[in-house]
Amino acid sequence: MKIIEVRNLRKQYPNHVAVEDVSFEVAEGEIFGILGPNGAGKTTTVECVAGLRVPDGGTVQVAGLDPRRDRAGLRRVLGMQLQTAELPEKITVSEAMDLYASFYPNPADWSELIERVGLSGKRDTMFKKLSGGQRQRLSVALALVGRPRVAVLDELTTGLDPQARRDTWELVEQVRASGVTIVLVTHFMEEAERLCDRLALIDVGKVAAIDTPSGLTAQVGDEQRVTFRPSAPVDDAVLLALPEVRDVTRSGDQVVVTGSGNLAPTVTLALARQQIVPGDLRIERATLDDAFLALTGRKLS
Repeated sequence: MKIIEVRNLRKQYPNHVAVEDVSFEVAEGEIFGILGPNGAGKTTTVECVAGLRVPDGGTVQVAGLDPRRDRAGLRRVLGMQLQTAELPEKITVSEAMDLYASFYPNPADWSELIERVGLSGKRDTMFKKLSGGQRQRLSVALALVGRPRVAVLDELTTGLDPQARRDTWELVEQVRASGVTIVLVTHFMEEAERLCDRLALIDVGKVAAIDTPSGLTAQVGDEQRVTFRPSAPVDDAVLLALPEVRDVTRSGDQVVVTGSGNLAPTVTLALARQQIVPGDLRIERATLDDAFLALTGRKLS
């Protein structure tokens, strides 16, 4: 069952068109990703969905509501974590939660919520003393305090260190497990692959493709690369004789084998027969960046 429907969305600013023609649907209970480079129109798109901007064309429906006509109703079903979470420097975590809870007729128990997002030990900490990861966790809690059916998370992990980013990913998965549909705006490929059920690739205000992460990379083909340093000389002909291998090249003492199918196990088995050990073995497959390049002619990052 779809909970969000966007059709031919358009938003123009005085000097440029931010969103030219964007259409997608989000099913209830999924994590739907919007992936694209900075300036692609991702944030403008979700701001139109959340009722923070008025589109110049197209239609948006969230749980049957038009964000332009029923903003009060929309606030009851949609919570949004903004790209930059800014609160008064001296407001504490508990004060912020209490304030936001006062905006809703039937808010969630915010004490339970801050425990759920891992901030129970920071209840009396002022906003200015929170780390970047803690601020993002607070912004997620604030987005959830109204018991929304949909949470929009915009560039949630930008600026976080790798560990804080992974901790935040776990939080997002917990939020979805609680029954909340998530729209996740990101430009991180690893984040999109880890979290999203489906993705819309957006570039210059248009949707280039919508599919699962694996479906998008499959559009590039199943080409793979196996790179290794052989423990003894290996003849290219041995590798080229394998049906999975398309090409063999060398870079210094590294051998790069390109092919498809069960490439890595086939290559390692052939080397074992020659009593050759593949050192520094790396296996590379098509990425979302490759898919974005194939679909738009530009790199994602």
